Amino acid sequence: MKRPKLKKASKRMTCHKRYKIQKKVREHHRKLRKEAKKRGHKKPRKDPGVPNSAPFKEALLREAELRKQRLEELQQQQKLDRQKELEKKRQLETNPDVKPSNVEPMEKELGLCKTENKAKSGKQKSKKLYCQELKKVIEASDVVLEVLDARDPLGCRCPQVEEAIVQSGQKKLVLILNKSDLVPKENLESWLNYLKKELPTVVFRASTKQKDKGKITKRVKAKKNAAPFRSEVCFGKEGLWKLLGGFQETCGTPIQVGVIGFPNVGKSSLINSLKQEQMCNVGVSMGLTRSMQVVPLDKQITIIDSPSFIVSPHNSSSALALRSPASIEVVKPMEAASAILSQADARQVVLKYTVPSYRNSLEFFTVLAQRRGMHQKGGIPNVEGAAKLLWSEWTGASLAYYCHPPTSWTPPPYFNESIVVDMKRGFNLEELEKNNAQSIKAIRSPHLANSILFQSSGLTNGVIEVKDIHEELPKWKEEEDDKDRDQESVEVDEKSSDMFAAEETGEVLPEVSTAGGQSTRPFILDKMIEEDDAYDFSTDYV
Repeated sequence: MKRPKLKKASKRMTCHKRYKIQKKVREHHRKLRKEAKKRGHKKPRKDPGVPNSAPFKEALLREAELRKQRLEELQQQQKLDRQKELEKKRQLETNPDVKPSNVEPMEKELGLCKTENKAKSGKQKSKKLYCQELKKVIEASDVVLEVLDARDPLGCRCPQVEEAIVQSGQKKLVLILNKSDLVPKENLESWLNYLKKELPTVVFRASTKQKDKGKITKRVKAKKNAAPFRSEVCFGKEGLWKLLGGFQETCGTPIQVGVIGFPNVGKSSLINSLKQEQMCNVGVSMGLTRSMQVVPLDKQITIIDSPSFIVSPHNSSSALALRSPASIEVVKPMEAASAILSQADARQVVLKYTVPSYRNSLEFFTVLAQRRGMHQKGGIPNVEGAAKLLWSEWTGASLAYYCHPPTSWTPPPYFNESIVVDMKRGFNLEELEKNNAQSIKAIRSPHLANSILFQSSGLTNGVIEVKDIHEELPKWKEEEDDKDRDQESVEVDEKSSDMFAAEETGEVLPEVSTAGGQSTRPFILDKMIEEDDAYDFSTDYV
């Protein structure tokens, strides 16, 4: 007979016993804390230093000593700078009428000039590098894909680059209408009919979610009827593959395909969609691609990613705002957003952002900041933050807006009938039309009423020659500078006329001395105005 199995003893206990144990534990911890408090903190272990057997001991010790001295000097300098800043703040608080002197020490001015020159030279170098890389891509390519934003296709075309491709010889130029899911279908069809008269045009919608080649992702079983995410779906890929494959077959040799375009049109996303892998860096910020990148699609077709076009400063303010990456062209958010807003349909903007009708851009940004809860200290609406928000939405890939194509087609001066025919030779255009029709049918486009009508400023001029890059300001910046200069000259004239008038009459304007030792004559005028405002004129008519 088998021996019966003994059951394990239960760990259950009475509440009285459990509470008693918890109390004892608390008392024990309290006792340990008291003892630790009496003992005080333990002394930190002394650094043993560099052992005598170590080679180059003296040199190491000397380096350590120099490093320590440098750190102490830096801390001392930072402390002095902080004290100076605090003194300046105290002076401004005690005497708000005193303006800080514009004359700084010569050393500071020289330092600022040096830093400004360095920043400018850095920008110039990056622009030159962009031009050089773009030229390399055009020279190396047999077929050039110019990626256009379907929301403003005409504004994404660069006549200088297109002319350079035409002049380079036996190169084919194909237009890609990317972001086609952000425009109404009727508008997309009208743009396709307009552009295909000139060049082969492909309707495309790049996928923004791709597998990262460096990461191993877990495979998750998907539901049978589950639809894929909108960002994962790519449209127009098959049509483009067939177009390039057919051209390669007619050539009979491996071909290289260059991808060019303005910032944030989706050049790198197009390559990732064709490869179905994240080969090129993509992101929200503009101008991420800084050099040419070769990606083999298959044994016969190689695709080359390129940096974006450099926008000429002679373009309109709206074109500069939409096509200039912040890393290359420094654009003020208020001016940029105002330029965009001036070209958009006001009624549709009001409906989209759910704000009341506005008279000017400042009023719109103020209301938008209040609606979105964007406030500064004291509850003041963050107008600049609202302008940045609008700018980021219009340059990003989420807002639905559209432009009407021109009523009549007029070819640019660098195109003629023979060039148009030559550009279309070697491509199967009938099959391309069928694929475009299928893509338009499959794409989920926004309704016309939910999109904003935008007035395009036409072709955007670019810079492709390194010699053409020089320090130029955009039009709106030049206008601002002229206004500031005029205002300064008017102020100087007014002051000089007041001085001469006082000298002629023999009157001396009273001076009010301030803590900084400066005289503030306008203070008396302000006092007089305040007294006039305070005076009750109603007593004169009683």
